[in-house]
Amino acid sequence: MRHSNERPVYAPLFIYTIPFLRPKQLSQCEKFNLRYPSPDLLTTTADKLRYYRYQKALLQQDVADYAGIDRSTYISYEDTNRDAYPPDKLRIIAEFLQVDIINLLDGYNQFLMAQGQNLKALRKERHMTQTELAKLLGVNAGTVKKWERGVVSMSKEKWEKLLQIGG
Repeated sequence: MRHSNERPVYAPLFIYTIPFLRPKQLSQCEKFNLRYPSPDLLTTTADKLRYYRYQKALLQQDVADYAGIDRSTYISYEDTNRDAYPPDKLRIIAEFLQVDIINLLDGYNQFLMAQGQNLKALRKERHMTQTELAKLLGVNAGTVKKWERGVVSMSKEKWEKLLQIGG
């Protein structure tokens, strides 16, 4: 503030913010982004989580804190050996990363989001009973009933077998 003719003169104050890329291993982030310049090239939920986290320049701890989970749990989400993810946590993470949850999910996890409806629709489309579908998948009819009610999640192995028979 300066004084001119006994009146204060105010100058505008500009505050510049510069976003910093914060992943600790920036080279790992750069390599990943060079390998996958678009999320359309990714097939696993783990890689999609990593892609969108890198795009926002976030640490795993940042995402874990927002989702209300331990960092080690989030690290397991970015492990490509993981098959299924808890939908409630993925919804929170998708909100934090500002993407639609469907953009985070691979085919298997998209199927699990509406497993009962998807399985019933497939079975009815094929004019099959629960028992007939169970025989094709190598499980008992009670398991198919549980899948359709959403009591139990179908394993990735059985989902892949379902795809082979025309799912």
